Amino acid sequence: MPSHTRVEGSDPVTLQKTETADRSVRVDWNSYASAYDLLSEHNPEYQALLHDFEAFLSTIEKPRLIYDIGGGTGNYTKIAARDCPGSEIRFMEPDTGMIGMAKSKLAAHGNIRFDTLALEDIVATGTADLVICVHALYTMPTPEERLFDLRRLLRPGGWLYLIDLGRHMDVADWRNYLFSSLRQQLGLAGALRIFWQGREIAKQNQNILEAQKTGDYWTHTEAEVATAATAAGFEIVRKQSVYRGYSDLLVCRAMA
Repeated sequence: MPSHTRVEGSDPVTLQKTETADRSVRVDWNSYASAYDLLSEHNPEYQALLHDFEAFLSTIEKPRLIYDIGGGTGNYTKIAARDCPGSEIRFMEPDTGMIGMAKSKLAAHGNIRFDTLALEDIVATGTADLVICVHALYTMPTPEERLFDLRRLLRPGGWLYLIDLGRHMDVADWRNYLFSSLRQQLGLAGALRIFWQGREIAKQNQNILEAQKTGDYWTHTEAEVATAATAAGFEIVRKQSVYRGYSDLLVCRAMA
């Protein structure tokens, strides 16, 4: 799910894309897309985030207009389209591999419009009831400013559902966690098969880590991302550390 060179979860982390010419570390999002859903399906932490989002949707009034920013392969939009069939959904994903997978996955839903625009290039203002941005913000240029763009899309009182990778991705830690989970689910042979099929994920997650170390990707604490969201005009309704402590989840409302 991205908007420049992002990382929506490797399973470790869902990567969002933001590939700009002046970035010193590149993540190959097309390669990442090919294996992303394979590991996401078997990652308990990723599945827990999807369940949280679905539970959140059940607590709010059905949105008229939803934006999914850096929507990746479409997993969050899939939930929104199913649970909010009367909503108009605008799916924004700059990476061609990711958006191609999303279009195929979401083909049965007629309420989704797809676009490859980056967040800062979206011209609509003040109309959305819900903006989803999962594991995408940290890959964007000047992410604190991008929070103002997210606020710009929302009507006063509209909702932002934000999950962002904040800490350095420990690739070995995630590899051990995922292999242990896969072995419990599928046995040793099944775990080895899935790991081999999804081997590109580990390679691209290492690139994500390097981008974090060089400062190309934003790292932050829970308090720092909360402060940035408040400065951009959001009231934080809920915040918590998620994804085994690597990411932060903020549920916010746009202030008038």
